[in-house]
Amino acid sequence: MTAGLADRRAGEGGFTLIEAIVALALMSLVLYALANITAQWLPNWNRGVGRVQRAEAIGIALQRIASDVAAAEYVPANRETKHPLFDGSELSITFVRTAVGPNAGPGLDIVHFGEARDHREFVTVRSRARFAPLPIGSSLSEHVHLGDPVVLLRAPFRLSFAYAGTDRVWKSTWREADSLPAMIRLTVRDAASERVLSLSTIASIHAQVPPDCMRPDGNCGDKDKDKDKDKDKAKTAEPGNVALAGSSSGQGGQQ
Repeated sequence: MTAGLADRRAGEGGFTLIEAIVALALMSLVLYALANITAQWLPNWNRGVGRVQRAEAIGIALQRIASDVAAAEYVPANRETKHPLFDGSELSITFVRTAVGPNAGPGLDIVHFGEARDHREFVTVRSRARFAPLPIGSSLSEHVHLGDPVVLLRAPFRLSFAYAGTDRVWKSTWREADSLPAMIRLTVRDAASERVLSLSTIASIHAQVPPDCMRPDGNCGDKDKDKDKDKDKAKTAEPGNVALAGSSSGQGGQQ
């Protein structure tokens, strides 16, 4: 029986110890090569994914800002003020628009985009407040308390604004103008390299003049003068004034 068992084992195939060691060595070399390739490839992959995610975040932020700016309305601060409530600088912008968002309700909001400090870095924040007519002679900062801050851009990216009227001349500020700007340029820069990103865009404001302005060119600054002229014409056309004018011309003829 022992001889038969030995014959069966002799016919079975297998690996020797040296073959097993060589196989393990080859497998170790393959795994080492894969680890080196992964170590070089994975950081590049992570950087690429990070760039895509940042570009998507910047695009969403610019789309949000552009839609808000495009909805700006010509609303004076109070009845005595002729120009709209709009304050635009290179790093911030404040305007009035229709209230939007959850639990907003009907009415108007004062919307502000600007920079704020967050953990020793600059971030672009959207904040809002309910619109109410300001007291005559008061400033916006004294009576408006902004809230509901939402961070839209984080470092190293910074947002700047530029404004242009119907003449398409760009300016760094827009304050106390008779009309709203026709276009607002949103420029995103990398604060470290000062490189302007290709995602920068231009937003067009839909309402630039008061609702009662019916002039096709939007130049309604001389409405009061036109009203005075109309009143003078109406007075001249009154019967008493016509008779007086006729008598004066008659006296001139007799002389």
